Amino acid sequence: MKVFMIGGTGLLGSAAAAELIARGHQVKSVALPPLPQGAPIPEEMEIVFGNYLSMSDDELRAMMEGCDCFVFAAGVDERVEFPAPVYAAYEKYNIRPVKHLLGIAKECGVKNCVVLGSYFAYFAKEHPEMDLCAKHPYIRSRIAQEESALSFADDEMSVCVLELPYIFGTQPGRKPVWVILIEQLEGMGKITMYPKGGTTMVTVRQVGQAIAGAAERNQGAHCYPIGYYNLTWNDFLKVVHKAMGQPNRKIINIPKWSFQLFGLHMRKVYKNKGVEGGIDPVGLADIMCMNTFIDKKWCVELGVTEDDIDSAIYDSVKLSVDAFHGTQELLGMKGE
Repeated sequence: MKVFMIGGTGLLGSAAAAELIARGHQVKSVALPPLPQGAPIPEEMEIVFGNYLSMSDDELRAMMEGCDCFVFAAGVDERVEFPAPVYAAYEKYNIRPVKHLLGIAKECGVKNCVVLGSYFAYFAKEHPEMDLCAKHPYIRSRIAQEESALSFADDEMSVCVLELPYIFGTQPGRKPVWVILIEQLEGMGKITMYPKGGTTMVTVRQVGQAIAGAAERNQGAHCYPIGYYNLTWNDFLKVVHKAMGQPNRKIINIPKWSFQLFGLHMRKVYKNKGVEGGIDPVGLADIMCMNTFIDKKWCVELGVTEDDIDSAIYDSVKLSVDAFHGTQELLGMKGE
C-alpha cells in the first residue's frame, strides 16, 4: 500500500510512518523543515519539505496520485494560543485543510483516509447534556472537522477519524506538549492542587499502531474513540512527581468550585495576553472533575497492543522539565 501523509515527521506522524513501513507499506510525506535534531525519522520515508497550506492543487495532486491511503497527521490542538476568535485558527489549520485534501484524495482515487482528531469530540457526543460544543470553540471545531471528513466517505473511499486522548512519549529534538503542565506544577510550589477525576491515555507507539491499523482495516465512515489506559489524576500525578524528582510531593484534591475560580483567573490572563482559549478555563472544570475514560475495545479493533504507559509518562515529563528549565533546545508545535 502507498500512503501519503501530511505531518510525517511530527511526533505522531513519524510513529505511524515507522509502523506502516515495518508492515511493508510505502510512505511519502509533506513536512515543515527543520527536522528535530536526533529524531528517529524512518529513512525509507520519502519527504517533501514545504508548507502544504500554500501548495497548489496540482502540486498536492501530483503527490497523491497513485496512493491508496491518505493520512492527515497535522493541525493544531487546544494548547496552541491564538488571538480571538480562536475558532478561525481551527478552521484554518484543522477544518478547511481536511475538506480540501480529502476532496483532492477523492479525485486521485485514494481508497482510505485517516484523520487525527480529538477525544473531546467523543465526549461531546456521549454527553450532550454538558453542551461542550457551545462552551468550547476547540471541541466545536473538532466536531465540525469530523463532520467534514466523514462527508467524503462513499462506496469508493473510506474515511475515519481517530479521536485521540492524552498521548505520552517523546521525539528527540521536539518540545513536548506537557511543558504547560510543568509550568503549572512549578507555580504551585511544593504541593500539587488538582481536582478529582481522571483521563484515558495512550503512548506514541500505540497511536502509530492505531493509524496503521485504520489505514489497513477501516471500511466506510467511522470515528474511533482511542484510549487504552484509564488513570485517575492522582495515579497519573504520582508518575509525574517521580519524573520531576519529587516522588513524595503531596496532592490535595480541590473541589470543582475552586477549579472554576482558577478558570476565572485564567480568563483574565488570556484577555491580558490578547488570546482566546480553545477550551474555556471555567468550563474545563466540568471535564477535569469527571473520569474521561474510554474502553480500549476500539484500540484492540485497530490492532493496538500493550505498552509501558508509566515509562511513557515519565519520559514525557522528564523532557518537559528540561524544556521548562531551558536545558535542551527543542522544536515547538506550529501550524505552518
